[in-house]
Amino acid sequence: MPKPTSNVIKLAIDLLSRPSVTPEDAGCQQLIKERLAKLGFINETMIFEDTTNLWSRRNGGLEADDIVFCFAGHTDVVPPGNLELWNTPPFEPTIIDGMLYGRGTADMKGSLAAMIVATERFVNDYPSYKGAITYLITSDEEGPFINGTTRVIDTLEARNEKITYCIVGEPSSTNTVGDIIKNGRRGSISAEIDIKGKQGHVAYPEHVENPIHLAMPALAELSQNHWDNGNDYFPATSFQLSNINSGTGATNVVPGHLTALCNLRYSTELTDQIIVEQVESILNKHQLTYDIKWTFNGKPFITELNNEKGDFLTSVTQAVTSVTGTPPVLSTSGGTSDGRFIAPTGAKVIELGPCNATIHQVNESVSCDDLDKLCDIYYACLKEVLL
Repeated sequence: MPKPTSNVIKLAIDLLSRPSVTPEDAGCQQLIKERLAKLGFINETMIFEDTTNLWSRRNGGLEADDIVFCFAGHTDVVPPGNLELWNTPPFEPTIIDGMLYGRGTADMKGSLAAMIVATERFVNDYPSYKGAITYLITSDEEGPFINGTTRVIDTLEARNEKITYCIVGEPSSTNTVGDIIKNGRRGSISAEIDIKGKQGHVAYPEHVENPIHLAMPALAELSQNHWDNGNDYFPATSFQLSNINSGTGATNVVPGHLTALCNLRYSTELTDQIIVEQVESILNKHQLTYDIKWTFNGKPFITELNNEKGDFLTSVTQAVTSVTGTPPVLSTSGGTSDGRFIAPTGAKVIELGPCNATIHQVNESVSCDDLDKLCDIYYACLKEVLL
């Protein structure tokens, strides 16, 4: 006899059926608002340009009203890619052998469903609690990320509305749900470097300045530079060239410029200003003529484990352990998330979600049992922090 479909899976299927390719929301937030409103949440929709955002809050009525617990996430998903490679239609969620398939199952509509059902359980069980439960949901996490969480945070900061603790539902787990908690992320800074030369005929090198030849020593030094040693929470800073483009398409023409794209994932041992100064110092050392365009994607952040009663990360760790039976491992590996916009306000931020093995892939999937267990974990987190 098949296992009955849980409330978490039913809600996940409803969300997954909506083709919310970034920055489209496709009605996902309306569904979330309706569920939260029934619990007494006050919903506030914030629309910035092409992006729909939701800020929702329910006060608990007990002392310590300054505690603001936030579930943060996104309703947008990446495009499905080649539809012929999908075994089932990406926006027709399908359960096969206990796995839920569809675009966004792991990243991150499954987490949203688990959060909402956990909140429903908690509020029904404990209508009064310390502080407030809030939701910060955006439809612009997978895209340019300029009109989403960062704009909501700017709005909250302008009216001095703070978040104390935040769980971002990004898929943090590796092998089993809850095995990894991301308690921080490296900073990310990108550069587009346009190195100038002088175009001309390859047969007359005395009349040209080859930007490829000029650039190679500087790019080699940047790639081999020792930026820092990292620390207890972060690995050493990493510099990576992601693209080099030059040439006219002809074999007998020296090009006039070279464009190099690079990115640094950096630890709390550095600042973006130090990185800018060091990169430009190396370029200047090689006497290059260049233009450089910097993109600041996010600063590093860390939520430390204090092992004290009432400490947020300690509480979340205990909640995970109570459900899975195994203490989670703390990690700062991987890319960035919207946590980078929330942490600078002073909030303690962690990422906790399902397994990430298939995110952004065709046939994205997550275990139904994992989503049910994730709901239990979120419920346990609410109890640990707010009771």
